Amino acid sequence: MWIRKTSLAALLAAAGMAMSSASMAQSRPADAGWYVGLSVGQSQAADTCEGIPGCDDKDTAFKIFGGYQVNRNFAIEGGYTDLGKVTINVSGPGGNLNANIKANAWEVVGVGMLPLADRFSLFGKIGLYRGEVEGTGSGVVLGTPISLSGKDTNTDLTFGVGLKFDITNNFALRGEWQRYSSMGGSDVGESDVDVLSVGVAFKF
Repeated sequence: MWIRKTSLAALLAAAGMAMSSASMAQSRPADAGWYVGLSVGQSQAADTCEGIPGCDDKDTAFKIFGGYQVNRNFAIEGGYTDLGKVTINVSGPGGNLNANIKANAWEVVGVGMLPLADRFSLFGKIGLYRGEVEGTGSGVVLGTPISLSGKDTNTDLTFGVGLKFDITNNFALRGEWQRYSSMGGSDVGESDVDVLSVGVAFKF
């Protein structure tokens, strides 16, 4: 009888611990947690090459990002994006010009998520970025060598939409489009910069 009572007491204690653990797990949203990631894609400076022959406004872009997912529908995210460069190569009877315009941005955004079936979810993001655009160039105009340089920093709106696929509970693929509005300033000029990218995210 003593053995039975002891076994019953141990069983009740184990059940109580299991219920307590389940209660603690339910108190913390299953989707909450920190995450980090990396994405790679293509950038395009929408207005930079208008009316300029020999101008290429597309380049490779990459992003490093991280954030905290509050619940299944909302996260706060920060990141750094190298937006690549615009390349200008112009030549003619009057001379030639070779120039590069590079851009990068730091950002903080809120991310809203809409879970779908089969581990897919749509997301949208909106927030602010701090951008830097730097231009350098050299060439010859009417026989005279020239050298150009300029730099602008600015803060403006960034927003985007995307699709996420959760391969596991801790590892996901992301595809997205994002715009950085009116990057640049008076020295280098302003342009909206769009980025199409794919990436991975790891939650821990």
